[in-house]
Amino acid sequence: MNFRNSGKSDWSDSSEVSDQSKCKLIPKHGGYRKLRSFQAAQLVYDGTAIFCERFVDKRSRTHDQMVQAARSGVQNIAEGSMASATSKKTELKLTGVARASLEELLLDYQDFLRQHGLRQWDKNSPQALAVRRKYMSDESNRSDLSDLYSFRSASPEITANTLICLINQASFLLAGNWKLWRRTSLSMAGSLSGSTGREAGQGCPTVRTTPTGLTAQTRIAVKA
Repeated sequence: MNFRNSGKSDWSDSSEVSDQSKCKLIPKHGGYRKLRSFQAAQLVYDGTAIFCERFVDKRSRTHDQMVQAARSGVQNIAEGSMASATSKKTELKLTGVARASLEELLLDYQDFLRQHGLRQWDKNSPQALAVRRKYMSDESNRSDLSDLYSFRSASPEITANTLICLINQASFLLAGNWKLWRRTSLSMAGSLSGSTGREAGQGCPTVRTTPTGLTAQTRIAVKA
């Protein structure tokens, strides 16, 4: 159930290539709460906590696993954003972990529907499209505690399907972030490699490009 981007950039508050003419090696970082991917993952986490409280036995491993997978998605997006200041490699890794956690959670919801004889919505069904429209609306950015998606009152079928829609939205945004961050990292590596041989007095480090496309610094130690 993959959705198109809402048009609001998830990249604008993430790491970006620095201005080489000013020799800025550390990109912008943090600000993860403004990321659409973080907001979607947080909705999934909150919704999953309510879903498990209502429909999953608290004594079961499934209860803990679903809540932990949802939490992992949120936490790794935040940690990846904060790590971007010192390590693009770590940022990419944590983004991948967030995606994997959400995929695990997606399977849990699909299993729940199948095992209870409930219907999973088609991605083009009126119900799925309604969730998409609500997410893309300005209301989806509200930070209050209102139950926009009726997690506390909807049936298990509706709640599980709504969360599947939101998981796919978060995964779609994360996939776009990962590809863009990856291209940016490689672009930064290639651009910095051209600075080899500059005078030390210019204040810019000399770097070389490794076979993996990452950069190794020859004069100034940078955390990888």
